[in-house]
Amino acid sequence: MQKREPVKVVTSFIEKNGRILIVRRSGRVGSYQGRWSGISGYLEDEPLRQAIKEIEEETGISRENLRLIKRADPLLIVDGERRWLVYPFLFKLERNIEPRLDWENVEYKWIDPGEMDQFETVPGLKDTFESLK
Repeated sequence: MQKREPVKVVTSFIEKNGRILIVRRSGRVGSYQGRWSGISGYLEDEPLRQAIKEIEEETGISRENLRLIKRADPLLIVDGERRWLVYPFLFKLERNIEPRLDWENVEYKWIDPGEMDQFETVPGLKDTFESLK
């Protein structure tokens, strides 16, 4: 049996005052409903542009309020039969503003990165974040 090509996605983390933003996925998204994640979306454009587009759509935070800190090489995440090629990004929030979530997420939290294990996350979220260190 031949393995399918991995699905390409971007995952962005936003840092504010040493904490990172995670969001809980709604029941209306196509995968991992109810799990915590970074700001993610299918890769339909150049990765950095796609990452910024997803942040603007899902949080209402505009690119003028973000500064790119780091991007990492794509990371292969395997979850059973599902294979994801994740393009990781880390942004710093330049102003003290809070996200306005769209339909894709139902809750957000600012957490210390060391607390990520306390949440039921999408597969590979911690590895994706650690690739940005």
